[in-house]
Amino acid sequence: MSNPNFDQLTAAQKANAEVMTTLLRTAFDGVERLTALNMAASREFFNNTMAGTQQMLSAKDPQALAKLNAELAQPNAAKWMDYSRSVYELVSEMQKEVTSVMENQYGSFTKNINTAVEKAKTSAPVGGDVFAATMQSMLSASTKAFDNMTGMAKQLSDIAEANMAAASKVATPAKSATAAAAKKAAK
Repeated sequence: MSNPNFDQLTAAQKANAEVMTTLLRTAFDGVERLTALNMAASREFFNNTMAGTQQMLSAKDPQALAKLNAELAQPNAAKWMDYSRSVYELVSEMQKEVTSVMENQYGSFTKNINTAVEKAKTSAPVGGDVFAATMQSMLSASTKAFDNMTGMAKQLSDIAEANMAAASKVATPAKSATAAAAKKAAK
């Protein structure tokens, strides 16, 4: 049995630490951006609510109040869609960054394992080729599993993107319906 190569072990640990640092940095950046987005949206919601309340309090009759209510609802629906789109884009971007890091790490891991298996095959005693074949089979299975996971993540991303596009299309007629309701209340 050979002694472990401490340089390789140290290099592997350093690479793993770098990957974890990159993933943590991505997570913290995402949380920071989401917090900023939420703060901006909350501030805008608060300011719009206060302005709308002041306008509604100044309404002289129920028809003016209904008209004003319809007018105030339209921009809020559009702002909600913009906020949802921004959150989706942020999450999608983070998912792509994490997937990229994981794919690079897995590619490096696979390359290192293949090299180690090839070395083991050449220096192994009798029967070592069976062990190497088993390791290659396990590596192949894990590669297929990783590829399936990556494919599923891509499909989920595509579905979410299609849902956002569909919601945007639905929101556009909703704006028109709100405008129509406002016009009807004005008559």
